[in-house]
Order: sequence, then C-alpha cells, then structure tokens
Amino acid sequence: MLRQRIGRVESGIEERMSVVYIALPIALLLALAGVVAFIWAVRSGQMDDLETPSLRILGDDDETAPPTDPEKR
Repeated sequence: MLRQRIGRVESGIEERMSVVYIALPIALLLALAGVVAFIWAVRSGQMDDLETPSLRILGDDDETAPPTDPEKR
C-alpha cells in the first residue's frame, strides 16, 4: 500500500488529483451562483417581456420636446 502511494506521488498523479479538490468546489459554487441569479431574474420580472425589446429598435425616436417660450415664464 505504501509503495503504491509512493509510486503515485513520484509520478505526479497525487499532485494532479489535488487540483480536483479545489476546482470541483469552485465549479459547484459558480454553478450554484448561476442558478440563483437565474431564479432571481425570473422572480424579479426580467423575463416577463421578451418581444418588446427586439421591436423597440424599429420605432422612431424623432419625437422632440416642444420649444419652450421664454416669455411665458
């Protein structure tokens, strides 16, 4: 048993496996953060209207405010 462990340490397998102990929890935390952000977006109404934003670019924004008359102040 000890010889197998020494062989794994010398070959670098033990060192590469230690990365899994760091990378896996980080990946799970990022996935959880993504799920929480998605649920928050759905509950706050971010996904309610998916059609209007794509059509908004087709509308004219040339409406200008009427000029104000300085004498009426």
